[in-house]
Amino acid sequence: MDRRSFFKAGGLAAATVGLSAGRTGAYVPVHNWDKYDFGFGPTISDRLNQGPFPQYPPEAVIPGGDVLMATTPSNEVVPNFGKGLVTYITADMGTAEIKTDNIPRAIEDLVRLPLGEKLYLRPTWREVQQRRGRLDFPDYWKLTFDLAKKYNKRVGFRIQMRAPDYSEEALPDFVLEKVPMVKLVGEWKTGVTGPRRKDAYYEPRYDHPYFQEAYRELNELLAAELDGNPWVEYMDTFMYGFWGEGHTWPFQDNPFPDYQTAERTWIQMFEVQLQHWTKTPLVTNTQPDFSRVGNSELVDRTIRSWNWLRTDTIFVENEQIETLSNRPPWVGAIVEVGMSDGTPESLHLNEGVTYTDNLIAHVTDVGANYWSLWNFHKISADNIVNYYRQYPQAIDQIRRRLGYRVRPSFIWQYQEGETQGLIIGFANDGIAGVPGALRVHMTSDDGKVNVGGSLDPGYPLPGRIRQAQFVLPKGSDWKGLHLRAEIEVKGVRHPVRWACHQKLNSDGSLTLRPNLRESS
Repeated sequence: MDRRSFFKAGGLAAATVGLSAGRTGAYVPVHNWDKYDFGFGPTISDRLNQGPFPQYPPEAVIPGGDVLMATTPSNEVVPNFGKGLVTYITADMGTAEIKTDNIPRAIEDLVRLPLGEKLYLRPTWREVQQRRGRLDFPDYWKLTFDLAKKYNKRVGFRIQMRAPDYSEEALPDFVLEKVPMVKLVGEWKTGVTGPRRKDAYYEPRYDHPYFQEAYRELNELLAAELDGNPWVEYMDTFMYGFWGEGHTWPFQDNPFPDYQTAERTWIQMFEVQLQHWTKTPLVTNTQPDFSRVGNSELVDRTIRSWNWLRTDTIFVENEQIETLSNRPPWVGAIVEVGMSDGTPESLHLNEGVTYTDNLIAHVTDVGANYWSLWNFHKISADNIVNYYRQYPQAIDQIRRRLGYRVRPSFIWQYQEGETQGLIIGFANDGIAGVPGALRVHMTSDDGKVNVGGSLDPGYPLPGRIRQAQFVLPKGSDWKGLHLRAEIEVKGVRHPVRWACHQKLNSDGSLTLRPNLRESS
């Protein structure tokens, strides 16, 4: 989409919609995100003592502490919850985007692709619910989840209420029969092909009581099956308009009578999602509020409810870059942007750098947790591999840097009387904070030692050390203990594999042992 030139042409966000530009309702003005007060992040119940830990009088807390073990970064891809490359199974066009006659085979080829750690689906409301009171998932959805279990990969998804790239209507008939549709003002001009070439575009009166009733039921049904489901990684919030991204660009208006109604409606719809999705992370698009429907408030509420953010681009609005790159450290970030299929015409080489490698560098710049493996409207495992075979370096680099990569970097041992204790300095070799709270426990094989707790949400930060204290039971020795990690997101705990070069146990834990020797 060439939204940038459209914005420059007329400043339509404020001028042509005919809505008040003043601060009304819950509207959140644009602000810099660095140091903005979003609170302290998710609540943790058993916070570890995180210092300071002076060693010498008059403030000696850990007298005589010495570093007896240290770890170094892993050079391997370390898969964990809350990070990874995401293989797109469907997106804007459903299975029409998969260019093959054998859809099931193509989906399995995509799922088993080693580059992708997660999977993604974006069906329409019509595809998942044909009648009130029940869900009817399409075959490709069912197949993707079956294969996700087979290949041990989680799924992210969004339900589209408007899908301009589908040939059929996105809303189910039972909604269309009851809810008025409003024609949008304007037209989609440059480069419009396929299903987008329509004589007119319509949006529903989202505020209509029947729409709200059906929408609530949709969330109830989906959440009953998928909220907290071990095979679900995250769910995109259903926002206004095209693809659920929060806009109907390039059209000049929206279906609401005024801004207040629009904002109130979308706040209510967002709160419905918060109410039903209490375990699975919700991910809200950072789309600027071009269509004047309250996006700024939805993004703000997403942060304050300890959910995550996403963008559908990397080279458009600077406002989205500010949001993502200066978000609170406990907030995950997903960047969706299509990649080359490896054909010469899709590479767009400039000074020896392909467009895809350029965008990968900028996905890294904003500190993302996820990036999409997606050939825009030409989904194919062969297309992904065709590019990777020619230009593997940038993809290999982002696979090894994306999200958080935590390890126990420094391990100090100290002793007070008959009691041993450890101060562990945790490092993060990734590009993002921990999208939740990192929990660390130290256990013994005989079960006599089990100590630990939680670091502050988001920590350790990339390139920083976060220290924490572990006091062992009297008479216990630290050598041979297992150091385990979990990430807690919305009250759900997921195991974390340490991202260190040193040998780990099969469950991703580290057996503590001295490994430093002073040079003579």
